[in-house]
Amino acid sequence: MIAGRKHRVVTFGELLMRLSPPDYNCFVQAQQAGIFYGGTEANVAVALACMGCETSHVTALPDDFTGDAARGHLNRYGVDTSFVIRNTAPLGIYFLEQGIVHRPGRIVYNRDHSAFSAIVPEVFDWEQILAGTSWFHWTGITPAISPGAAAALKQALKEARNRGITVSTDPVYRSNLWKYDTDPAATLREMVALSSVFMGGPAEINMIFGTSFEDEHFTDAAKFLMEECPGIKSVTQKTRSSVNASCHKIAARCWDGKELYVTEAVEITPVVDRIGTGDAFAAGLIYGMLHDNIKGALEFANATSVLKHTVPGDACLLSAGAITAVIRSRFSGRIIR
Repeated sequence: MIAGRKHRVVTFGELLMRLSPPDYNCFVQAQQAGIFYGGTEANVAVALACMGCETSHVTALPDDFTGDAARGHLNRYGVDTSFVIRNTAPLGIYFLEQGIVHRPGRIVYNRDHSAFSAIVPEVFDWEQILAGTSWFHWTGITPAISPGAAAALKQALKEARNRGITVSTDPVYRSNLWKYDTDPAATLREMVALSSVFMGGPAEINMIFGTSFEDEHFTDAAKFLMEECPGIKSVTQKTRSSVNASCHKIAARCWDGKELYVTEAVEITPVVDRIGTGDAFAAGLIYGMLHDNIKGALEFANATSVLKHTVPGDACLLSAGAITAVIRSRFSGRIIR
């Protein structure tokens, strides 16, 4: 990984409290639960801050002690929260029952009337927020939360385009989140067209454009996306195969408009925490693309995702040096002295 100047990355999305019983307990038997804070975009910001980037997460939090705790989580890892707004709505919560071996993990969300869902676009001054920014990252979760969140994101994307900021997206589609009157595919198409780095594969492209690419037709799907959205310069996908909840293999592939890059699959046994591994991949890819060529960035992203499976909580908390050392060791797991 090539060292470079300290880049500023801005992310925008909801920050949630996670409650999860310890030791892979089921909720029906649990007497206590651990508290973690996370959210797809916030996880990216935290991971990048740990890698050494200057990061700022933009969100809305309640003006109470739960909001203070959530904001403190971001500050603890060096994420700037200057542009976090506060309101009287509650903090979103999700409940996680960790999977193990043949028992899958389970999640229940409580975020319908959260502080983030209550935002209106007028509260964000994107010209000020994006000043001096190298990169802006968003996901398909943010516009799904509420019309206000979608409108604010659209403003951010237009300002980023005007400033020539690199924009990445993980356009994940979760049907249970889109509860207001809109066409999710049309909304995502418009926003993807304002982006330049697409983190997804045939399934995401099919959902947004109504196509029917098979998984093995990744390159064809990527070429189609680039034709539909000329601003997209690369299409990158993390791929996963699993034996059970505790044993996964992770690999990655990227089409940059000229060449297909593919990493080797890395086995993770045991999986300690499955949550946030896609966000770790996004953070690793952003860091890699800011500091290295596409091949190196892809390897770094895949390694970051692999290592997040070993870190409890929602975000990868490893430095860029630690991730690079694991890559150089070929994931041997030898003790570093």
